[in-house]
Amino acid sequence: MARLRGRGMASVNYPTGMNLGGDPSQALIHATTTGSFVISLSSVDLGQGLKTIMAQIAAETLGVPYGNVMVDTADTDTGPHCMGTFASRATHRVGNAVIMAAKEAREVMMQVAADELEVDPDDLTSDGEGRIHVVGSPEKGIGLVELALAAHFKHGRTISGRGIYMKPKSDVDPETGRMDPDSAQAHACTVAEVEVDDETGEVFVLKLTNVYEIGRAMNPAMAHQQIVGGAWMGISHALYETTEPYYPDRSHGPTDFAGYLMPGPGDLAEMRSAIIERPAKNGPYGAKGIGEMTANSPIPAIANAIFDACGVRVDEMPITPERVLRGLDALRGTPA
Repeated sequence: MARLRGRGMASVNYPTGMNLGGDPSQALIHATTTGSFVISLSSVDLGQGLKTIMAQIAAETLGVPYGNVMVDTADTDTGPHCMGTFASRATHRVGNAVIMAAKEAREVMMQVAADELEVDPDDLTSDGEGRIHVVGSPEKGIGLVELALAAHFKHGRTISGRGIYMKPKSDVDPETGRMDPDSAQAHACTVAEVEVDDETGEVFVLKLTNVYEIGRAMNPAMAHQQIVGGAWMGISHALYETTEPYYPDRSHGPTDFAGYLMPGPGDLAEMRSAIIERPAKNGPYGAKGIGEMTANSPIPAIANAIFDACGVRVDEMPITPERVLRGLDALRGTPA
């Protein structure tokens, strides 16, 4: 019996958005009388942090504190239109729509502030901490609450904005097949280190090193968390998960999560991740998508590491101990 160690690498590029005849997302923003801003979306936060990122983008564009922004994801009956949370498109598509809406709302906000301070709107700036003031004269300004009250009850103005981002459909050139199928492409590379038990066929993922180029990390801490979570999913897809191991015979399939095999805390590998920023020209503050791709590169990297460790090339998931042992038997010339 031996524990055979191997290292494997895999790289991927992943498209942001899809060529769906526009693939639009819409955002609405309005200010309340308390100086808070509400973003209305139909885009769904699946746990990837969409609400946090949209609030950050709006706060940056409006020039107000992050704590003054709320995100309401509503539903498809009452919220503005969105194609959906898929294709790693949310930060890019919805973020651009939020920027457009925030710019429109900021224009109204600055005009009301200018009316209150009796100056030209172009002479004003926001300090990002809840106050708008004359450039070079911080003492001559107005707070967000006072501004919002004046807009509603004195000027009869609605501080609001609308935004919709879409990418025109790219038709396929019938002669060459050329088209523009997405808005940006992110890139990733994973190096996996594994050990393979040549007696049991078990695979142990020891370490995953992940490098991601995602345009710009809007929230670096959350981006790293997505990389770690996606890597866990990659390990699970590569070595554990299968909904129907005896498909098409479903009599032995798992019926609940008690019988559905996934890695536990003890199965997690040592994890290292790095982010490279190369801003996309059409992304909100340079951002591309990251979500789905985080589970992609770990899978072939693990498969390549297994091959490096023991010479067995498994091209069917999950890479179970049985499949590894059958491969080892074939290499040794042992009857299965």
